[in-house]
Amino acid sequence: MADVSSSRPSGAKNPAIVCVDDDPEVLRAVARDVRRRYGDRYRVLRADTGAEAIAAVRELVGRSEPVALVLSDQRMPGLDGVGLLAEVAAVTPRTKRVLLTAYADTDAAISAINDSRVDYYLLKPWDPPEAGLYPTLDDLLADWRGAYRPGYGGLRVLGDRWSAEGHRLRDFLSRNNVPYRFEDVERDDDARALAGGAALPLVILEDGSRLEAPEPREVAARIGLRQDAEREFYDLAIVGGGPAGLASAVYGASEGLKTVLLERQAPGGQAGTSSRIENYLGFPAGLSGADLARRGVAQAERFGVEILAPVEVSSVRMDGPYKILTLDDGRELSCHALMLATGVDWRKLPADGAAEFEGRGVYYGAAMTEAMGCAGEHVLVIGAGNSAGQGALHFADYADRVTVVVRGDSLAKSMSQYLVDRIEAHPRIDVRLTTEATALDGDGHLQHVTLTDCATGEAEVVETSFLFVFIGAAPHTGWLPDAVARDRRGFVRTGPDLTEADLAEWPLERAPFLLETSVPGVFVAGDVRAESVKRVASAVGEGSVAVAFVHQHLSEL
Repeated sequence: MADVSSSRPSGAKNPAIVCVDDDPEVLRAVARDVRRRYGDRYRVLRADTGAEAIAAVRELVGRSEPVALVLSDQRMPGLDGVGLLAEVAAVTPRTKRVLLTAYADTDAAISAINDSRVDYYLLKPWDPPEAGLYPTLDDLLADWRGAYRPGYGGLRVLGDRWSAEGHRLRDFLSRNNVPYRFEDVERDDDARALAGGAALPLVILEDGSRLEAPEPREVAARIGLRQDAEREFYDLAIVGGGPAGLASAVYGASEGLKTVLLERQAPGGQAGTSSRIENYLGFPAGLSGADLARRGVAQAERFGVEILAPVEVSSVRMDGPYKILTLDDGRELSCHALMLATGVDWRKLPADGAAEFEGRGVYYGAAMTEAMGCAGEHVLVIGAGNSAGQGALHFADYADRVTVVVRGDSLAKSMSQYLVDRIEAHPRIDVRLTTEATALDGDGHLQHVTLTDCATGEAEVVETSFLFVFIGAAPHTGWLPDAVARDRRGFVRTGPDLTEADLAEWPLERAPFLLETSVPGVFVAGDVRAESVKRVASAVGEGSVAVAFVHQHLSEL
């Protein structure tokens, strides 16, 4: 029988972990191991059938009590583990789901990961749990905690749902893992009265103070995000906090370099906005870009990296062996070695009206803050790469219908096959090939998009309030001096890709290192590098490898 009650006081509502197994002895052992590690922070509940477990989960959700994780045996009579975890996902999508299986059933467990979005599978028995159970649950629960937003606490953001400034602020808070509650003044009378005549968005801090129409940097300063460097000089300064930058930071600091990382928006970069990354080694169930960023930040800070965000670098100048960075507020800091890991931004949609509705129905990247608002809506996704595919699958969890709009004649030309297969099989996703969005209009926010067939010129007006764009790659390199050689698109050339003209002012006898630019001691990693492979794993690899060249450069000084 499922035990939804807890031995804790009735007022306590710690998140729940639900353990499910039809073997009473195994169920007691699983619950015992889980309780020993997590019982001080979570309520550990038990159920001996799938039906009782899903009933318990529904009851908890109905009482607004969070369910962090469900750990279920695979083989059970009636509702088996795979079916149970699929139902759990439908009731509470953020809950982590783990399947317990025997060695002989691993093929079925892997199939469950692919088809039912199970987060992980564990082989039983585990002995000891410190090796076979806790490391996996530690990671999953940390991921869940990173996305968990309790009903109270944190900031209150009052504003108009369709405000571009409001979207930008909410996106900033979400990407920096800052808890907040959004209150729509157009729908909530109490929120409208509280806002009064204040300029929107209005941020109410936990101490009750109010910030009217603040810039993200102002909010960051008030809530304690670090924006000031502790030193004036560093061995290694990294500009950009995506996978490449975080990898450089981890490897640099772990090898004794005084390291600072400067990020203009939020750690994670473009990858941090990805709803799901499924082909990154070591994560068979995949992980979100936000989870990857959170893990990378925690690892970097563990080694003593200073992470400054939001902080934007406006220029860099060279003074002998020193690189001097000027921030957009006039502050400066210096370093011996500079790593450029600024990544890329999505290119703007070349459609009439796109600029007018940016942040008011037109969003670049997955825009996770808008996912819940898509419930029951028709969503358009523009793009044919992996990010577009993952975005379409993510929004299909909320929207009534998702249409992927592709200018080319095939998804498979630019999207991984596993995503193509999943999109084609999804009942709520359709694909429009050889089609592009040519015009957008609406009253105060996006309401209509004109889709035009590239071959015939035939146009169709589609009703939608949500359009997500995943096209192209625009490098953020305009702030660099001319001495740092770039290709015609703005990507930075390095090592053997540098031309004779690029190296006309090269002062050293040796040739540039593999990931070194046309300026000694300035290195590049990740998507911003010319001819790089635009994959998360490649960016991480380049970021870590580049540190080896940093050491060689420092040894020359």
